[in-house]
This record gives sequence, structure tokens and C-alpha cells, in this order.
Amino acid sequence: MEPWHYDTAEDIEASLVERLRRFPREPDILVYSARLAAAAILRAWLKVYHRLRIVGRENLPREGSFVLVANHASHLDALSILAALPMGSLHRVFPAAAKDFFFVSPPRTAVAAVVVNALPFDRETNIRQSLNLCRQLLDNPGNVLLIFPEGTRSMTGRLGDFKPGVGLLLAGVDLPVVPCYVAGAFEAWPKAKRFPRPRRVRLLIGEPRRYAELKRGKEAALAICHDLRDAIVALGEHAGRR
Repeated sequence: MEPWHYDTAEDIEASLVERLRRFPREPDILVYSARLAAAAILRAWLKVYHRLRIVGRENLPREGSFVLVANHASHLDALSILAALPMGSLHRVFPAAAKDFFFVSPPRTAVAAVVVNALPFDRETNIRQSLNLCRQLLDNPGNVLLIFPEGTRSMTGRLGDFKPGVGLLLAGVDLPVVPCYVAGAFEAWPKAKRFPRPRRVRLLIGEPRRYAELKRGKEAALAICHDLRDAIVALGEHAGRR
């Protein structure tokens, strides 16, 4: 047996904001505790204030890494999806968040990194590097990646076109991809409003899909985007009928 030794964290000399902006982040018991406390408060708020209802939780894989893909019309989208996952898994769930929006000011960085555990995604200049970071994350069994393929919140509440990055990431990858649709989040907290309103929110979780048989390339990426968008549209239509 090798003798036990202690290694200090690589970011020990960095400031708190610098540590939170880095990815992957070093484990931090204080951050983990704050994240769990925030999750408990947010789940209670979503249940009471927005009457959050989750349909299809049984479709979530019980083990291994997987990807969640959803429509995006509100900051409530990520919070609602995170509320569907076990509390104990939150430190290994990583919503991809726009680096140029969430990781600019210290307050936004704190919310993104501590509360949401966001992965900083550069959607402007280093897209390939960000996709490689996502692949490395998914190579570690048990990690969950949450992606909003529209790239930004919808200004109308309607589902927009998907960026090809999600298809480039998933083509040829043998992992479950779970489509989700968040209904009511736009009415509750649209992009133009500063504070959320007490509107009902529902999360519909679809059956997992796989794209391991597709060879990585532009054609496969577009096919995946169309397939996932159709799946999310179908969930949205189902939500409208309920």
C-alpha cells in the first residue's frame, strides 16, 4: 500500500471568483454545502410559487453519464430541470452556460458556479474547445450535461433553431440523450422581465435517444439537431394538450 499524502488544490492561491470561473473546479466542501442549501430553497420555491410539476422522471437514466437537452425561454428552465434530479447528484450535473453572460461579473459567476454548477461555454470564439470540454466531462462516468441547443433564451417563448454544436457533440457518442420541455417558464419569467411571476411551470421528460451509429460530421450533426428538436416539439405539443 502506498503511503498516504496530502496534495493541496491547484487553485489554492487563486481568488474565490477565479476559482469559480475555472473549469473543472476543485472540490470545495463549502461550495457543495451552499449548493445543496440553495437547491433545497429553490425546489421549495418552484413547488409553491410556480407549482412545478414534473412528468416523465422515470425516463432519466439511473446510472452512467447522460445528456439532457431542452428548450430555453427562461432562467427557470435550468432550475426546473435540476429539480428533477436527485439532490446527491447535483455536484455532477453541469448546465452549459454562456461564458460571456454568466461568467463576467462576480455576482453572476457566484450564482452560475455555486448554485447551478454551470460549465462555462464559449459560444462566440472557442466553440470547438468548449465542445471538447463537454466530451471530457461525459467521458467521466456519472456526469450529466445539460444543454440548451438554441444557444440563448427565446424572446417569444417559441422554440428556435438548434445550433449545430449539440449535433457535433453527440454524433458517434454512445450515451443516452434525454429531450425535455419546460412549459410555462416563459410566462413566469421571460427574458425581458427582472423578476419572476407566479405562473405554473411544468417539466416534461422524454425517452432517451442515442446517436452512436452516426459518424461525426456536418450531416450527422444536422440530423441530430432535427431529431432532438422534433422530440422537444412533440413534448411541447403534449404539454399543450394537458
